[in-house]
Amino acid sequence: MSTQTSNRPVGVDELKRAWDAVNAGEFRTGPGAGKGPRGRGTAAADNWSPAAGEHTIAVIGCAGSVGASTVALATGLAAASPVRVIECCSVTASGLAAASTAELGLHPTDWRQGKRDHVLLERASEVLAGVDEVPRPIDAEHDTQLTILDVGWEAGQLLATDCWLAEAVRTADQVVLVTTATVPGLRRASVALELLANHWQPEQITLAVRGPRRKKWPRGLEHAGGPAVRRALVADRCVEIPEDRELAVNGLDSRPVPAPLISAARQLLEPAHLSTDTSESA
Repeated sequence: MSTQTSNRPVGVDELKRAWDAVNAGEFRTGPGAGKGPRGRGTAAADNWSPAAGEHTIAVIGCAGSVGASTVALATGLAAASPVRVIECCSVTASGLAAASTAELGLHPTDWRQGKRDHVLLERASEVLAGVDEVPRPIDAEHDTQLTILDVGWEAGQLLATDCWLAEAVRTADQVVLVTTATVPGLRRASVALELLANHWQPEQITLAVRGPRRKKWPRGLEHAGGPAVRRALVADRCVEIPEDRELAVNGLDSRPVPAPLISAARQLLEPAHLSTDTSESA
């Protein structure tokens, strides 16, 4: 969900594998590292472009643990098939590690794959030291494909890095900024909106705000994010993401994603007519 901070604890077995990989040197160490022990170049040298019929949505968390991975998954569940969610963060920061209902194993490109209903989940299998080390996505399997990029890195770090992911965000069909209905959350959203203003028109960016309904926000909260956030609110470019106590405690796992959350995420798809009437039950 998120910028480099997981919404849920990563399993001990997964952390152990990551730690063993670090000790064995089985990770990439930056753009100047050349090829790692498996003979691969760095991702910074790779280019990636979506297929002709592939629609891309970039989901960016404005801070850690704001719910970006949950929003990305819920959006995928609300969308018509075929759809995939690519979690673009280090294995140690995964918010989707337990979200699959069926594990499909490790793809030759080092993406670990799983399924959740009609959604294909792809997440990194290695420790990544920087955004330029995120592997290039697997080519889309379908002519018309929705690909949701769960970005997993802070917006400033992302846009300052020469890599396929930064370019994919700049050229995505939609951008969703996820934050919380708090003063720090809206301030961080304002910073992200300003950073993206060089690449996007304001109407192309949607805020997904986790917390109480807007009419129940404390007095003055709407102004905490400054002019950029106020313009988004006035233009109705804000989707309210409901809080869920079980998700807050347990993180994403194989249990159904709450129906109200999927319903809220469906609003993110309406401008592109990508939503479907089917979803997981609460």
